[in-house]
Order: sequence, then C-alpha cells, then structure tokens
Amino acid sequence: MSIETQIVDAVIVGAGFGGMYQLHRFRNMGLTTRVFDKASDVGGTWYWNRYPGARCDVESMAYSYSFSPELEQEWQWTEKYPTQPEILRYAQHVADRFDLRRDITFDTKVLSAHWDEGVGRWRVKTDGGETVEAQFLIMATGCLSAPKEIDIDGAASFRGPTYATHSWPHEGVDFSGQRVAVIGTGSSGIQTIPEVAKQAASMVVFQRTPNYSMPAQNRPLDPDEIAAMKAKYRDFRKAQRESGFGVPVPQPTMPAGMDTADGRQQKFQAGWDEGSLVAILTSYTDTLTNATANNYAQEFIRDKIRDIVDDPQTAEDLCPKTYPMGTKRPCLDTNYYATFNRDDVELVNLRRTPIECITDKGVKTTDAEYEVDTIVYATGFDAMTGALTRIDIRGKDGQSLRDVWADGPVSYLGLSISGFPNLFTVTGPSSPSVLSNMMVSIEQHVDWISDCIQWMNDQGHTVLEATPEAQEEWRAHVEVQGNLTLYPQADSWYMGANVPGKPRVFMAYIGGVGVYRVVCDSIAAQGYYGYVTDGASAMAAK
Repeated sequence: MSIETQIVDAVIVGAGFGGMYQLHRFRNMGLTTRVFDKASDVGGTWYWNRYPGARCDVESMAYSYSFSPELEQEWQWTEKYPTQPEILRYAQHVADRFDLRRDITFDTKVLSAHWDEGVGRWRVKTDGGETVEAQFLIMATGCLSAPKEIDIDGAASFRGPTYATHSWPHEGVDFSGQRVAVIGTGSSGIQTIPEVAKQAASMVVFQRTPNYSMPAQNRPLDPDEIAAMKAKYRDFRKAQRESGFGVPVPQPTMPAGMDTADGRQQKFQAGWDEGSLVAILTSYTDTLTNATANNYAQEFIRDKIRDIVDDPQTAEDLCPKTYPMGTKRPCLDTNYYATFNRDDVELVNLRRTPIECITDKGVKTTDAEYEVDTIVYATGFDAMTGALTRIDIRGKDGQSLRDVWADGPVSYLGLSISGFPNLFTVTGPSSPSVLSNMMVSIEQHVDWISDCIQWMNDQGHTVLEATPEAQEEWRAHVEVQGNLTLYPQADSWYMGANVPGKPRVFMAYIGGVGVYRVVCDSIAAQGYYGYVTDGASAMAAK
C-alpha cells in the first residue's frame, strides 16, 4: 500500500536548536511544517554526544535562546559550563514549552530531497517510506553531526566492546576494572579521558596531533550572578549579536609585539585563569593574523603543559608545535593534562609510532601491541558539509549537491546555494557558524530565513535562488578573509583536512558575527541583493 504524498509549506531536516527555533518561527508565520530527525528526541548534537565529561565550551547563560525573554527568565542553569545532560534537559524543556514535538517525526532519516521545477517544490523522501513535498527546504542538520568513518585497518577485528564519543550508549558505560584505549585527542577526547581514567584499571591514549587546551575553571553558578545576568539579559544579548565570536569580551587595543614580555605574561595568565575559550586569543589584536604574536600565546600554553605534566617526554608530546594556536578548535578541559600524571595512564605519540592496525586484542603500532579490553574512538566528524552531502540533494536540472561541492563547499552567505532554489542552510559553510557561539549564529540565520520567506510571501514570490555571481563574490570574500589569518596553516577540520580525500578549503567566515550580521541585513534591505525570484532579479522585482 503506497503512502500518499503530503504537501506542506516547509520541511526542516534536524530537530536540534536550529530546527526547533525554525519550526517555532514558521508556526508563528502560519506555515505548515514537517520536521524530520533520525534521533528519538530533540537536542541535535546534545542528543547524541553523551560521552563522559561532555560539556559545552560556551558559558551556559550565553549558550541559550534569546528569542523569548520569558524562557530565559524561567530557566535556571546550574553551572558555568553546562553538561550534556543539562543542555539536553533545556532542549526538551523548550520543546515542551512551545509544543514543538507534534510537528517533528523522530527516528526518521531523510534519504533524498529533489527539486521539482515543474511544480516549484522539494520532494523529500525518508527511510520510513514517506514522501513530502514542500515549497521550502531548511537544512538544520548541524555542523558537527556526521561522524567521520573509522579509517583504521582491522577495526572490525577487535574482540572487545568499542564505543564512539559521537554515539554514546544512553545507558552509559562502566569502565571499572577495564584496560581502555582512547584514540583521538580533539575536544571530545580531551573531555572523555579524565572521566574514564577515574574508572578504568588502566588507560592508553593514542594521540596523533596534540591540542591547545585551557582549564575551564568550571564551577556552580551563584544565585546572585544568575539574577544579575537575568537583570541585564537584553543588553547582553545585543552585545552577543554585535561581537566577533558571539561571546562579548573586552576588545584588545594593541598588537602583541607592542607589549612587554611581562605584560604578555600577565594578560595570558588572566585569560588562563578566566577559563574562557577566547580570552587568550583576544588578548591582542593580531593573535590570529601574525605568526610571531601567535607564538607568544603558543609558548605560554606549552609552558603551562610542562608545569602540569610531571614526565618531561610526556609533557613535550602533549605540546602542540606544528600549527598556530586557535587554528584548530581550541579546547577547555577539567584536569586533562594532570590525568597524564597518573601511573595507570600512558600516552602514545602516533607521530613517532603510528598505528598499524587494530587487532583482536587491541591496538598495534609500529613499536608495540597494546592489549586492552575496550576501545573508545574520539575521531571526530566530517564537519560542516558531511551532514548535507550524505543526503541525496538535487537541485535544478538534477544537479547533485555532492557534485557541486566536489571541489569544496560554495554558498551565498552560508545560507543559500546557487542552483538549489528555496533551500536554506542554517549555519552552513562560509558563515561564522563553528567560529562562533552557535546559539547566536543559529538564531540569526533562522530569523533571516524567516524574514526572507515572509518577504517573498508579501511580494507574491514563490521561488528564490542565489545567483552564481553573488555566490562567487561571497566565496572569494570568505577566502580572502581567511587568507588574512593563520587558519589555513593548520590541517584542521575547519579546512576539511581530517577527512581523507576531502577538498582543503577554509569553510567558515572569519569576519565576525557582528560584521556578518550587518552584511546579511544589508542584503535583505537591498531587496535581497544577489538573489533572483521567480526567474527575475529580486531587486528588480521589488
């Protein structure tokens, strides 16, 4: 028996913070909407990433929705940096408060989305056998939601249990008495390792590239500081939207080279003590653009690692030396470096002794075989593009998004893709996205998309598409801005370098959240400059 095709105004893929807010906005606009998510509940990345120690690296009272003053007043955060369970409870509270679940279909993967030019709609098919047609398709799939495939020989041969940080068992894992291998020292590895080490009988950490990590200085929130923030929330939200990273911080006034060595030490120490992801990065005007200035910050953190870690060789192995500080995602941690002072924790430097394969007993490097009971993979994501290219998305003339992005992602503003009408990406490539507080960028994108569709409806337009010329102009601008910084010097997931065969392109916009907002608002104010509507220039149509 065939299932009848449903026609709605919009389909949203993803029920994380982007998808939930987009649904809320569309509801208020009177648009019929279907949301699909492969998870069993809301939360997006915070539904899946339940590994021990999982915690946000943006402060809780800043990592939250601003669209509802009532919501931000009623919700009570408990810690400076919220844990995964608390963030998930917040997402579930939002879903309950705004009755969002009735339009969300869970446990359902979107397989394909094809543009039908004849009727001006997207035809969306799911693994549940449903076909839904929609005028608008919103991809709220997240930037870090497509796990990188395990590309280590012999991975299937290990006889013990294996776990991945990106899809942790909901019931948790008891590592008591276990010999545990952890492969990967990015953000999820850095958060996982200290927690698992507390339980395990022993641990071997396999590190290919050390990371710059700073202490989170996490603590319970004091009722008085919560009240003080809630009293000034409106002003704080405005400052977030106008800031560089979506996190209001004092603006630096001088380049690092103009300060004294003692002055730099004091500023970096203040940033270290603050427990902030960006405090050291924003100590000086040129930390991300000048190699010498960046090296001052590098040396400060390396000296901290050497002070914390007792064994000199282990300390040196944990010191990043091959890329500028901040050009890979920096991390916040709780006792990460100190964990390597434990007698039952060993670090293996894969630059010296690479992994040859996984065996039935454990992990074999060029130097030794490490027999373990359990393996934990903290090997990261196919960032920014993976969640989009894993769906069969086809635009005008049947062109595949995978083919269009074969040499790297291109988009207009990180919001639209030429050749894919009425498709919008929330925090897509070439927007600030992963270089920002994601909640600030999510809200800005959802508001812009909603306002754009409202404008289309008010003007009587049914189709909107970015022009190739505007897309190329934005692509070139993003590239120029990126090349003014040190980011391209690192083999990071920002560059796609962590996925074999993925084009090496800097995928985010470094111009800043505030500047980017001004650009987007200006484009809207010009009658959506760079778009065509119903086959004609949007500006001319206005």
